[in-house]
Amino acid sequence: MQTVYLDNAATSPIDPEVVETMIPFLREDYGNAASIHHLGRKASVAVESWRSRIARIIGAEGAEIIFTSGGTESNNAAIFGTLEHSTRKRIVSARSEHSAVLYPLEQAAKLGYEVVFAELDEAGRVQPAALEKVLDDNTALVSLMHVNNETGAVNPIAELSALCRSRGIPFHCDTVQAIGKISVDVDELGVDFLSMSAHKFHGPKGVGALYVRSGTPWSVWMHGGTQERGRRAGTLNVAGIVGLGKALEVAHEHMERNTEHITALRNRMVHGLREALGPQVRFNGDPEGGIPHILSVTVTDAGMQPLDGEMLLLNLDIEGVCCSNGSACTSGTIKPSHVMLALGYDEAMAKSTLRFSLSKMNSPEDVDKAVQALADVVARHSVA
Repeated sequence: MQTVYLDNAATSPIDPEVVETMIPFLREDYGNAASIHHLGRKASVAVESWRSRIARIIGAEGAEIIFTSGGTESNNAAIFGTLEHSTRKRIVSARSEHSAVLYPLEQAAKLGYEVVFAELDEAGRVQPAALEKVLDDNTALVSLMHVNNETGAVNPIAELSALCRSRGIPFHCDTVQAIGKISVDVDELGVDFLSMSAHKFHGPKGVGALYVRSGTPWSVWMHGGTQERGRRAGTLNVAGIVGLGKALEVAHEHMERNTEHITALRNRMVHGLREALGPQVRFNGDPEGGIPHILSVTVTDAGMQPLDGEMLLLNLDIEGVCCSNGSACTSGTIKPSHVMLALGYDEAMAKSTLRFSLSKMNSPEDVDKAVQALADVVARHSVA
């Protein structure tokens, strides 16, 4: 059975072109970038070259890019590096953020910081008026994502950051689900910190980057060595950094074409699900105005009762379709999506939510198979 992979928001297949670019640094050019011999120097040159190329793509300077192990580390570094430097005690975010932001905020609350959440609109976005209500002179940091990882809803980051800038408040943006898919320019967005992760745009796992705007008050969060100009300790993942850079370069070069392709797939899926399931499917977030790569749906049986999400996922997997519900799985138990709960869904409806996430590597046939598979599973488990 051929697998249809529609879980690209969790991780995306690595681009063969990226693999080819990485291979020399896994075989013959294996030096430590901190070493002074010729293999080390060759690795260092590669790192600095790709640092500059990544920076250019997002409108930054090379010195503003710090390589990390991925989005989670970048988010933690931005949050705790800011708090360590600031005397203010309030952090503002949203309940729809990724756990890589929410869990660090929980830890910050245990350390005595006040964590406040801005209200969401009906599509799951934070609007400037809602953010302004929760800002005060004691706000140390605002952390809001660019694109929601479960619904694809896009926050108006430029407006939100402008509001913070007018009040002297640093702004961190988790762009993990945005970068490589839509235009991301640090000056246009107006952000002070930006997080990215390579494996979300067809790069390797275990590598990412943190943008820190020059002059932004921030303290080093990870200690142990002098790598990254003393801003992040740890041996550099040279092959991973090369892969990150190449993946971003390829994504940026073909962004318009990829977006057209994925938008057509998303529209085909929306139409197919409406035809197959009618009122038994509900589209969450902002399926038309959000990013086309992510489609969130809530599914009910013929009696309009929520279907069990774990059952849906396991049965789709048996049919060869990989997707997710966008929430944490612990010991085989699916918890209600915190994003759906934040949007006002009850636990049963939140558990019956599925996330299909598309990439340039998907085809119309993939979409048709997924639609048919879901329709078959729902029919088998529906009661009138």
